[in-house]
Amino acid sequence: MSNFIIVGIAALAASTSPDGCSSHRDSDSIQQGQQERLLREGSSQVGMPAIANFRERKILKDILELRDQANLVTFTYLVAAQTGQLVFFCDSAGYGFPAATQFTSPQKMADNMTGAYLVLPQADPNGLFSPSSAEGTWVCCSSISMTSSRSTMSMAMRPATS
Repeated sequence: MSNFIIVGIAALAASTSPDGCSSHRDSDSIQQGQQERLLREGSSQVGMPAIANFRERKILKDILELRDQANLVTFTYLVAAQTGQLVFFCDSAGYGFPAATQFTSPQKMADNMTGAYLVLPQADPNGLFSPSSAEGTWVCCSSISMTSSRSTMSMAMRPATS
């Protein structure tokens, strides 16, 4: 009986890797390892670009800071599908957002009580689950009434053109 138990334990030890996972590797994990080795070699031979001025990063920082200014004046134009010409749509507040932009992270980590974590969808603050992608742009238009100095905001959805 003790020989049977020892043989069974030896067979189990041979079938698992040191981290307790199966030593059988599928084609995806083999390709992932090959790709990682190839990219490591490429990085070793080529290195990183010699960027010294960080011009693009500075431009993006300027754009982000401009977008945050409350008094920034913007205008929204659409491209007419029939003519390809720009058509004025509205005076707008800020910039348009891609339709699938989410206020919160679309996913959250959850412990499944076995020591493993799952990635689960997470609702936006309005309780809805936004899609990972959508066609179109939300634009916040302002229309200023001549009888009032108060502006009103409305949301406009512009479908993407193909």
